Amino acid sequence: MTASRARVAIVRTGTANLASLIAAFERLGAHPYITSSPEDVRTATHVVLPGVGTLAAAMRDLEAAALVEPLRARINESKPTLCICLGFQLLFETSDESPSARGLGIIPGHIERFPDSVTVPHFGWNHVRAHDSETQHSPHSGSAYFANSFRMPAAPDGWTCLTTEHAGPFTSMLARGRVLACQFHPELSGPYGNSLLAAWLDGSTPTPPPSPAIAADGAHIGLMPRVIPCLDVRDGRVVKGIKFQNLRDSGDPVERAKAYEDQGADELVILDVSATPEGRKTAHHTVEAVRKAISIPLTVGGGVREVDDARALLEAGADKTAVNTAAVRRPEILSEISERFGVQCTVLALDAARRDNAQGWEVVVRSGTERTGRDAIDWAKRAQQLGAGEVLLTSWDRDGTQSGYDLELLTAASNAVHIPVIASGGAANASHLAEALDAGADAVLAASIFHDAHTTVGDVKAELAALGVPVRLSK
Repeated sequence: MTASRARVAIVRTGTANLASLIAAFERLGAHPYITSSPEDVRTATHVVLPGVGTLAAAMRDLEAAALVEPLRARINESKPTLCICLGFQLLFETSDESPSARGLGIIPGHIERFPDSVTVPHFGWNHVRAHDSETQHSPHSGSAYFANSFRMPAAPDGWTCLTTEHAGPFTSMLARGRVLACQFHPELSGPYGNSLLAAWLDGSTPTPPPSPAIAADGAHIGLMPRVIPCLDVRDGRVVKGIKFQNLRDSGDPVERAKAYEDQGADELVILDVSATPEGRKTAHHTVEAVRKAISIPLTVGGGVREVDDARALLEAGADKTAVNTAAVRRPEILSEISERFGVQCTVLALDAARRDNAQGWEVVVRSGTERTGRDAIDWAKRAQQLGAGEVLLTSWDRDGTQSGYDLELLTAASNAVHIPVIASGGAANASHLAEALDAGADAVLAASIFHDAHTTVGDVKAELAALGVPVRLSK
């Protein structure tokens, strides 16, 4: 069956961001639809078991919809079924994530948490490789986007297995018959992910383009630093200023987003810079339009005050939601979002300004118009305890100045938490990005240098590679 004729039944687990998946299949010409019907699971030509969130919550939803037995039967019969991220973990018996719950039990084994000796969650782009050295050039191999805190270390019998490196090798992709299970998100993995989805639809062997994820020395194994353009949006237009003030128009967000993906961006961030000051929510139609245009991860922030706001953004097409002012006002919102959608969907947007006495940094909110007196590093640690899976750390003093990131701030924050830290505020060139990564950042965010056409994402990544930084190259 060709992709253009395929009708794809996507199982509603209750904890999944489905907009990215729907957009990916529509770009391939397929016809995806969401279902909770046991009959659809039994009879559909193609079924997807997606998921973000926790194993226990997903199993409760599957049991309530009477989907457990139809899924077990379908997968055991090797009918075309795609299991993604949490869907991958649901195949197994038990998990550290939900010790008292049981998964589908189709594959014997236990899912374990990554050790705290590495960054957790395992966020970003990493290599998917055949575990047998004689088949390292398998057409299934490539570079994919991950957002997982748990892993299956051993390869199960009877399945073709590919692995990824993070605190040692773990199982990242399984295949048996027409069943494909990915610990990563193929719908967010650019050309490689699209090739996997297309091959799964028509039953062919994936033949993706050569992996762009090549280190500067050609030998890097593990997570690659991410380069993330940021789209500050007001009234449906990209804007940019200095220290969040004097905003100027910088173009259409959809056009910008597509151009940055084409240039090799690893993720995108959209921040509605006027949502909190004006007391309104992020414009969801902008998020929906951007999601339809891109196949890389999207973080959205601005105006998130409660769980329903986060849910609306995820349904519109965000993969992660960023919370700033509301979390300072009511920290429990971080726990509420992470418990409902998972830590991988929960980002603390932390804007920090140096104190007047230059001793440390304090949190600023309401787009920098209000100083809180709260210590920024202590707040990052507290947010991690509450369930934040990532910190988007912006230096208010450096924002828009192109004078380089606040390296002292980055080092302090990165040393204080084990979740990923995204550096923001002050980038002017590739050397600034490399300095931020050396200071401990897991990813680097920039806006002005891209919006003002001083350089491109591709040129910056090529310069980073020349400096020895193992980035995901677009060519």
